[in-house]
Amino acid sequence: MDTRLSLITMLKQLRDDMLVIQQQGAGYYSCTPFARRYNKLLAQGRALFTAGDGLIGTFENVDEADPKDPADKMKVVQGIRVEISQLLALLESTGARA
Repeated sequence: MDTRLSLITMLKQLRDDMLVIQQQGAGYYSCTPFARRYNKLLAQGRALFTAGDGLIGTFENVDEADPKDPADKMKVVQGIRVEISQLLALLESTGARA
């Protein structure tokens, strides 16, 4: 099994799931499951790189707090979506090395 390709697929699915829930939820959703899942996938992504690979070091775990205000929730979800997109770009661009 190619872990890198599996991670890419899982990150894309997480991004899609977030969009669906965000569109349907009208603020009545939790950010915590998305943050937890992203953090777990990021940990797997880190394992694909050596300590000397600087770009993976630019990623940080996402806070798993769940704000109550819908506007704050949207900010958290947008932040996770940006991180997912950047991690996808890194994983897709390093196919031969990772």
